[in-house]
Amino acid sequence: MDAKQIRAFLVLAEELHFGRAAERLQMTQPPVSRLIRNLETSLSAQLFDRSTRSVRLTAAGEALVQPARDILMSHQLAEAAVKAAGQGEVGHVRLAFTGIATHTLVGRLAKLVRNTHPGIQLSLQSATFALPSIEGVVDGSFDIAFGHWPFIPQTVETRMIAEEALVVAVHNGHPLAGRSSVSMAELEGEDFITLPSNPGSTTIERLYSLSQAAGFNPNVVQVAPDSWTILSLVGAEFGCSVTVSSVPRNFTFPNVTFIPLDDEQGPFPLLMAWRRHDDSPALREVLRLAEQLFPHPGQTE
Repeated sequence: MDAKQIRAFLVLAEELHFGRAAERLQMTQPPVSRLIRNLETSLSAQLFDRSTRSVRLTAAGEALVQPARDILMSHQLAEAAVKAAGQGEVGHVRLAFTGIATHTLVGRLAKLVRNTHPGIQLSLQSATFALPSIEGVVDGSFDIAFGHWPFIPQTVETRMIAEEALVVAVHNGHPLAGRSSVSMAELEGEDFITLPSNPGSTTIERLYSLSQAAGFNPNVVQVAPDSWTILSLVGAEFGCSVTVSSVPRNFTFPNVTFIPLDDEQGPFPLLMAWRRHDDSPALREVLRLAEQLFPHPGQTE
């Protein structure tokens, strides 16, 4: 397997359409078809079921997706390391992130930048709220920001790196702790712990809009400065809280259970944002690495 075959396979696995895959690869369709056929021949396996109406991955194709990503990433890491060593690539990229939901993503990106581009200094800035981070991107205080934002300034470009849903954090002994999901109406009368009210906070705004739609205002008994404190209070049976689904996926908290919250508004995006016309080579390289590291939501992991 060579890099061209792997890249063609991954793009086709994402698009499931030879024409669109060819456009992304900046090729015509016949060479893409040949690359896929040659790859299938070398592996002695059919990777795609093709018909006049559709293209879909076979079981063998599904099994190859993650190893192919690993192979391509290893190839790109090797190229990047040689380039950095030979050319002494340097730069400074300032990254802002909000909440514990993004900590794991930031850690993975920081490690990849360090391993492949030791000359790029990645400065990290954590904030409680998303709005200051996007404002920092606009005014040049930050180069990249991770967060949830209800609106995006015209001078900022974004890419979705994950989809979030709301979950309710309760103590393990709470009557709702064993539920597979919960409606906001069932939380009427509960004591809530929240972050301070702040414009542009997706979680807080949804908490109030959903509770008001259910016919009540949340009984906020404690405002805490950050999510770590909130979840520590939940574990101490101080109350419940609404947070995002990536929190329980990436972290565990003593005595805390997370329950999916029924939300008619549906999921909302976790975004990566940067200045649209910033031509910093170091920034563009970090953005390229981030795109490789964080597949578009919905792709096979």
